[in-house]
Amino acid sequence: MTNSSSLLQQAERQCQRHGVRFTPIRRRVLEMIADTSGGLKAYELLDRLAAEHAAARPPTIYRALDFLIDQGLVHRIESLNAFVACPCPEHAHGFQLLICRDCGRVEELHLDDVNTQLDSRARDLGFRVERQTIELLGRCEACLQTAAANA
Repeated sequence: MTNSSSLLQQAERQCQRHGVRFTPIRRRVLEMIADTSGGLKAYELLDRLAAEHAAARPPTIYRALDFLIDQGLVHRIESLNAFVACPCPEHAHGFQLLICRDCGRVEELHLDDVNTQLDSRARDLGFRVERQTIELLGRCEACLQTAAANA
């Protein structure tokens, strides 16, 4: 899990560079996501935010999430319908997610050659990739060790 304060500082710098507003709500949503090792669903975020901001409603969360995704600060975990902070938002290339099915921890990989090969093959077939999501579901090392110890 990435240190949320350094991630927030990176996000602020990136938003300044792009000339977009990093509002307090957007910042808080990113902070909540960054403080979690696994993904958070939109309604989990809403419940947490509503505890702090009584006026928070679903559109508040979805607008913040859309912004954070557009800025590359958050990724949507398609298989879980959840969101995870990007530990390196300055990385402009594709990514892959390792998702532990036991503890829910999510790790991000950057195997650019995988994305390049997929894009190339898609182009060969006359297909233009607009978005690519690669999720690998399995067990993290800690959960594998726990399972082995309990066996």
